Amino acid sequence: MREVHVDLLTKLDPGYNATNLLLDRVASAGDRALFSVQRGHRWHDVTANDFLRDARRLAATLIADGLRPGDTVAIISRTRYEWALAEEAIWFAGAISVPIYETSSPYQIEWILRDSGARVVFAEDHEIRANVRKAAATLGESVTVHLFEGAASSDDDLIPSPGLHTLLADEHQIDSAALETARASAGLHDPATMVYTSGTTGRPKGCTMTHANFCLVAHNLAAYMLELLGEERRTLMFLPLAHVLARAVQQTCIHGGAVIAHSNSTATIAEDMAAVRPGFLLAVPRVFEKIRTTALASAEQIGKAQLFLSAEQTAIAVSRIRDARGRGLPARFPLSLRLKHAFFDRVLYPKLRAVFGGECGYAISGASALNPEVAHFFRGAGIQLVEGYGLTETTAPATVNQAHATRVGTVGRPIPGTSIKIADDGEILIKGIGVFAGYHHNPTATAAAFTDEGYFRSGDMGELDEQGYLRVTGRKKELIVTAGGKNVSPGPMEEMVRAGRIAGQCVVVGENRPFVAALITLDTEELGLWAKSQGLSELTLSQAAEHPQVLAEVQGYVDEANRTVSKAESIRKFQILPTEFTETNGYLTSSLKLKRATVLENHTDQVEALYAR
Repeated sequence: MREVHVDLLTKLDPGYNATNLLLDRVASAGDRALFSVQRGHRWHDVTANDFLRDARRLAATLIADGLRPGDTVAIISRTRYEWALAEEAIWFAGAISVPIYETSSPYQIEWILRDSGARVVFAEDHEIRANVRKAAATLGESVTVHLFEGAASSDDDLIPSPGLHTLLADEHQIDSAALETARASAGLHDPATMVYTSGTTGRPKGCTMTHANFCLVAHNLAAYMLELLGEERRTLMFLPLAHVLARAVQQTCIHGGAVIAHSNSTATIAEDMAAVRPGFLLAVPRVFEKIRTTALASAEQIGKAQLFLSAEQTAIAVSRIRDARGRGLPARFPLSLRLKHAFFDRVLYPKLRAVFGGECGYAISGASALNPEVAHFFRGAGIQLVEGYGLTETTAPATVNQAHATRVGTVGRPIPGTSIKIADDGEILIKGIGVFAGYHHNPTATAAAFTDEGYFRSGDMGELDEQGYLRVTGRKKELIVTAGGKNVSPGPMEEMVRAGRIAGQCVVVGENRPFVAALITLDTEELGLWAKSQGLSELTLSQAAEHPQVLAEVQGYVDEANRTVSKAESIRKFQILPTEFTETNGYLTSSLKLKRATVLENHTDQVEALYAR
C-alpha cells in the first residue's frame, strides 16, 4: 500500500466547539463584515458582532422553549443567511443540527426526522412547512416548525428576516449564565450535526459529524488555503447548505476572515456575482461547464465562434505549460503563444471573468470530477480552478490542490491532519481530522466502513503520484467487468462525454457484455442554442435522439472519451435517450449524483437494444 500524510497545522483544546469559530472571529474583528445579506435589491453587510448577537438571542428562545443540549433540530431550506443563523443558534443551545434538502419529499423528511429524533424544524416557507406536517402525520408525533419566511414583519434592518423576528428573544432577558452553560456543553468530540447521505441506493444513512470535524478542518484548511480564503475576501455561496462541503467551507470562512454572501436561486447567480464581486467561489463542475458553453453560444450568435475557440485553445495551451513547469518538467513558452494570450487577455478573457463578478481569481471545484480541459481553460483565462476531493463521511475536503501548487487532473494532496492510503485493490482509504464518528443508529454499517487500522473505506479508486497528489480513477462498486474479463472504470469516460456541449448525462454499461456501450441524455437548454447555431429548427428530445447531426455531435464527444482509454475499454455504441435525468424524475440525488442503479433498472430495454445485433 502507498500512503501520504500531511501533518496537522493547528491543534485545539478538547473543550473547543463550533461556536468558538465565531467567538474567535468576534474577538479579532467583531466590527467587520461576516456576511453580506440581500434585502430587496440591496446587499447589506452583517458584522460578526451582529451575527453573534442574533445567534445568542435565537438560541435563548430555543432553550426557553425546552431545547436541551444533545437534542436534534432539523433545517430545511435553500441556501440563505437564515440557514447559517439557525445552525449557529442550534450550536449555541448545545444541540445538534440535522440538514435536510429543501427538495425532499414528505417520505424522505419523515425518515430523517424518525431516525435523527428531531422534533423541532426550521423551514424556509409555508410550502416546506406543509411537507414537514405531512411527514409528522406519518411519524405520529408532534413537530414544532419555525419559519424563515411568512411570519410577522419588521422594519429593523438588523433583523435577519421577518420569519425569524418573533423568535429572537429580547437581549436584556437572556439568562447569560444558562446560555453559556448550554454553549459550552459540547466539546471537540461531541456530535455537531447529522448529515444524511444522498441515498443513491437504499435509505439515507445519518453521518454523525463532531465539532472536531468542523473546527479542525476550518482551522487547518484556512491556513493551508490562505491564498484563496484570505481575510475580508468575499465569496458567494450557492451550493446547498444541506451539503457538507458548503458548510465546511462556510465554517472555514468564518474562521479565516472571509465575507460570505448567499444566493438561493440559479436564476440569479450571474446577477448576484455581479453585485457581490466574489474573490473566490465554491461550485460543482457543471457550473463551469455551463459557463463555458454559454460563452460559446454567445460567440456563435455574433459570428465569433472561431475566435472563442482559438482563445480557448490558447488558454488551455498556456495552462498546460504552467502545469508542466509546476511538475518540474521542461516546457517552452513560445513567443507566438505569449502574444496570442496577451491579445485574448485584452479582448476576450476579461468578459469571461466579468461573468464571475470581475474579481474572482480562484474557484474551488468539488462534489464530482472536473474535466481537465475545463480546468485548463479557466486557469489560462485568469480564473484558477482548484479541485479537491472528499465525501460526506470526511466532512468533504480530504484532499485539495493549493493555488500555488496545482496539478490539473488530480485532486491535490491530503489536507493537514489527514492520511491517504491506496489499498492493494486500488481503493482510496482515508484517516484524519475530517473523518466522521460513524453512522447514526447503524453500528453494522459503521464497522463495515472502516479497516482494522481505522481507515475509512471511500469506495473510490485512485492513484498517488510521487509527490503525493491523488488522482481519482472511479468508483469501486461501479467497476465494470466485460465478458472478455476487461476491468473498466466508467467514471472518467462518463465525465468526458458529459462535458460535451449538448450532453446531459452519460451512463457507461458493459457488465458481462462483449463490449462497452453507453446511454446518453441531452441538455435541453444547450440543445436549443446549439440547434440554432447549426441552422436547425427547434428539436424535441425525441427528434434530437435520432437526428443525424445530433448523433454526429455526440459521436464526437464519445470519440474524445475513447482517445483516453484502450480499445477494449472504449465505447463502441451509444443510444441517446429522449428524456433528461433529473432529481424530480428520481434519477439524480439531492446533491445531483446519478442514481446509476435506477437508470439501469428502468432502461433495460434500451441496454438490450445496444447488444441486440
